[in-house]
Amino acid sequence: MTIKSWVRITPDAIVSDRPVPVAEGSGKDMLVSAFRALGCGYAKFHKMDTLSKAGFLASEILLSDEPGRFEPREDRAVLLFNSSASLCDDRHYQNTINDPQNWFPSPAVFVYTLPNIVTGEIAIRNKYYGETCFYVMEKPDAGEICRIVGNAFQDRVMRSAVCGWAECSDDDTFEVVLFLVEKDGDASGVQWNTENISAAFGCRK
Repeated sequence: MTIKSWVRITPDAIVSDRPVPVAEGSGKDMLVSAFRALGCGYAKFHKMDTLSKAGFLASEILLSDEPGRFEPREDRAVLLFNSSASLCDDRHYQNTINDPQNWFPSPAVFVYTLPNIVTGEIAIRNKYYGETCFYVMEKPDAGEICRIVGNAFQDRVMRSAVCGWAECSDDDTFEVVLFLVEKDGDASGVQWNTENISAAFGCRK
């Protein structure tokens, strides 16, 4: 298994081995600025919560130059991890029901109170019909992430995966590190292992 490409997004920067958009501002404003600079024309982005925006933007950069990108495929998984699930959006939703005198639960907020919504957004956008899962763990664990992604490739149909860490504790505090991993990639490429995962986003082995 090899890492074909990668991208990391924090509130102040976007870095990748792919071309990255020029973005202004920081936090959630930077996400919107970067999205507009990409010119994706995907209006649903603006309705997403911050976790989904950050994960979706990372996937757009990660996959930007992939041939035949929007052709339906069953051989690619989307596997993401974090430690706070959808806590950021959970708090936003709680704020809509806190006041008994102004009680208005928002369906637009509620729809994002599951962390796996971001994996679904990526899969729908790219027409992926393989496994999509979001795992919540106490802290980044490179060994466990490596094992789970490796297990996905036990399915003989699966040839590649969009995977990584997607964390968002509030609208201006987030970190997304995504990889495109191939089962039969170039043996001379960057290997998918605990050392390289740890180096990319600070996981412990």
